[in-house]
Amino acid sequence: MKFPKFKMFSSLMMILALVTVFAAVAVAQDKTQPAGSRTVASGEKMKLKGVVTRRDADTFVVRDFNGVDTTVRLDDHTSVKTKGGFLRSGNNYAQTNILRGLNLEVEGRGNASGELVADKIRFNESDLRVAKAVESRAAPLEERATTTEKKLTDVEENARRLSGQLDELAAVANTARGGAKAAQETADAAVVGVNSTNERISALDDYEPQTVSAVNFKTGSAILSPDSKTKLDDIATKAMNAKGYVIEVSGYADSTGNVQRNRALSQRRADAVIQYLVENHNIPLRRIITPYGYGESHPVADNTTREGRAENRRVEIKLLVNKGLTQPAPVITPRASGE
Repeated sequence: MKFPKFKMFSSLMMILALVTVFAAVAVAQDKTQPAGSRTVASGEKMKLKGVVTRRDADTFVVRDFNGVDTTVRLDDHTSVKTKGGFLRSGNNYAQTNILRGLNLEVEGRGNASGELVADKIRFNESDLRVAKAVESRAAPLEERATTTEKKLTDVEENARRLSGQLDELAAVANTARGGAKAAQETADAAVVGVNSTNERISALDDYEPQTVSAVNFKTGSAILSPDSKTKLDDIATKAMNAKGYVIEVSGYADSTGNVQRNRALSQRRADAVIQYLVENHNIPLRRIITPYGYGESHPVADNTTREGRAENRRVEIKLLVNKGLTQPAPVITPRASGE
C-alpha cells in the first residue's frame, strides 16, 4: 500500500528542518548580533528548545529562537534519544552525537554553576542527519582555517623576525658608513700631512729674512765703528739662537771716486763685518754666504747730498732662516674610538 501524500509530507518536513537548522547555524555564527546568556538557578527545572552552537567535552551551548544561550552539562544519567514516531519510543544515541547545528530539546535542572544539567535530550532523526552533514563539512573547513591561521601567525612571526634583522642590518650599515667616513677623514688628514711635509721638504733650500740690519762707514774707510759693532753683536746673538740660519753680507759704497775703487772698498767693508762675526762670536764660516761688494750700485739714498752718501756707505747684514724648519710639523689628529 503506497502513501504518496505521506512521503510528500515527509519531504516537506525534511526541507523545513534543513532550513531551520541552517537558519539557526547562521544565527549562531552571526557575530554582529551577540546573543544573551542565561543562568539557570540551582535546582530550577527547565525545558528548552534550540540549536547547538558550541560543543565541548562535557558541555554544549544551546541557543534558543530568542537568541539566548544556555550552557548544558552532560552526565552519566543523561538520556539521549530521538523522538519516537507512531508506536515508536525512539532510538538511543551516544552523547557524542550531540553536534553543532543539531536542533534539539533539553530537559534538566540547574546546578551551582548556573548550567543546565540535562536529564533528557531529544531530537529528530532528520535533524541529526543534517547536523552530521554540517559537521562533516564544517570540521575540515575549521581545520583548514586553523591551519591557515597558524600559517598566518608564522608569516607574521617571520615578518617580525625579518623586520628585526633589517633593523640590525640597517644599524650595521650605519656603523659601516660611519667607519668609512672616519677612514676617509683620516685619509684626508694624512694627505694634508703628506702635502705639508712635502712643502717643508721643498722649502729646505728656501730662506726668509728674520733680521735685516746695516752698519755704516766713513768716507774711504772699512773700519767698524763702536755703533756698528753693537749692531753686529745683536745679529750674532740672534743667529746663535736660531736653527737653520745663514748670514748674507753685502757691501756698498757711495758714488764718490772711481767705480773700481768703490767696488774694492765695498768688498773690504763686507770682509770686515765677516771677520768681526767669526773672530768675536765664533760664527761658523759655513753659515756665512760668500760676501760680495756691489760698489756704488743699489744706492738707498741720494748720492748728491752728504746725508745720502753717508747712508750709501754701508754693509747690509741679513739673518736668513730656513723656511722648512720654521714651518710647523703636520699633525694628524686620530679620531676617538667612540666616534
